[in-house]
Amino acid sequence: MVRGRDDPAAVALLQSNLRMSAVPTSSAGRSPSGAEITPKLLIESAEALIPLLREEQERTEERGHYSIGMHERFVSAGFSRILQPRRYGGYELGVPTFVRVMVAIGTGCPSTAWCLGLASSHAYIIASRFSEAAQAAIFGPTGDFRCPHSVAPGGTAERVPEGWRVSGRWRYCSGIPYATHFMGTAFVHDAARAPQLYAVVVPREQITVLDDWRGGEVLGMQGSGSNTVVIEDAVIPEPFAVPFDWDKSGVTPGMKLHGNPMYAGLRHAFYHATLVVPIVGAAKAALDEYEMLLRMRKTTLPPFGETAPVDRWRSPDYQRDYGLAVGLVDTAEELLYAATERFMRLTRERYERGELYTLEDDARIYGILQHAGDIAARAVEHMFHTGGSSAARRGERLQRYFRDVAMYCGHLSAQRLDLAGDFGRLYLGVEGPGGHFRRP
Repeated sequence: MVRGRDDPAAVALLQSNLRMSAVPTSSAGRSPSGAEITPKLLIESAEALIPLLREEQERTEERGHYSIGMHERFVSAGFSRILQPRRYGGYELGVPTFVRVMVAIGTGCPSTAWCLGLASSHAYIIASRFSEAAQAAIFGPTGDFRCPHSVAPGGTAERVPEGWRVSGRWRYCSGIPYATHFMGTAFVHDAARAPQLYAVVVPREQITVLDDWRGGEVLGMQGSGSNTVVIEDAVIPEPFAVPFDWDKSGVTPGMKLHGNPMYAGLRHAFYHATLVVPIVGAAKAALDEYEMLLRMRKTTLPPFGETAPVDRWRSPDYQRDYGLAVGLVDTAEELLYAATERFMRLTRERYERGELYTLEDDARIYGILQHAGDIAARAVEHMFHTGGSSAARRGERLQRYFRDVAMYCGHLSAQRLDLAGDFGRLYLGVEGPGGHFRRP
């Protein structure tokens, strides 16, 4: 369902998109089997879409999410199956492959990477934290699964004989336009104890999607499909709700079921990696655009020793600016990839030694990822600031990338200074306020 504006044409368009995405498309059945898929093939498939993604950027912003045609390309390529267990139709290829694919998508369109990445990434959470019965039902017989998670509590879940009754309103449900399910954080009230937080998974047909994310409603990530979801008395099976305590180390249902230490289930570093991915993509896209501007445009004034304006790429000032930009972008990208490789290595090594992947392990990777996001954002800001006033015009790609990274910079989980104290107390074993980052 869709509810929102008074513009009938706009509502009809979004309704059409959402109806088509509410069930698996015909392309889902044509997805290559896991045996045919390699990381190299997936990355190359994503990179091949960069020109088309850039061509569609403006329409993606106007629509609020990427096109149905692009959705079918993503489904056919199997991008949403990268982290999904092989047992349930996925490729189970690991976080580094997922991140590299989504960076390629983000290099074409950061908004699209935010939308696709945040809908596809939660296959990891379902595979980690939910029971075998829940996974079998949620992934379903076809394995066609996309599910955003709105982390901020937005509703309630009440135990009923059939399972759970869920109601609420959740904002910023990035990736919902083509989702098969929705996951929200909800309060469970029990007279015997304080309210508890649960993550609840609700099938698409039981939610209402508001038409409140398109046409410039927000500064950036305008095509990320971050619509509001409303749920009224939806009844879901008992296994579709689990305690939202994903900052605690332990042997998760997914580790036992799939025998894969990747499914360790701590969320902080993994969730932040999915936010940094589109920002690194934006930085790479901005670098391409910046180089093109250097090669196409002239300096405003003659450089020292010249009698007339010259091509920007010949100017020592622009050469310096470009060199700085390349270094920043490369650093951010390599930090992102190194952090995900570290996650895979630590989860595997600890599993082989009979140990648990810890909150401190996760926090250290989270810290690396925060710096990767910050460096990528600073790279885009540097290129925007030195790209000339014409780059600030509506419709200019460099302006769009600048707006997109601004959304990341305002995100709660990107606040490095706010979390640095929490990290430090965790590492030092010091008691004090620390949010989720407190030593057990």
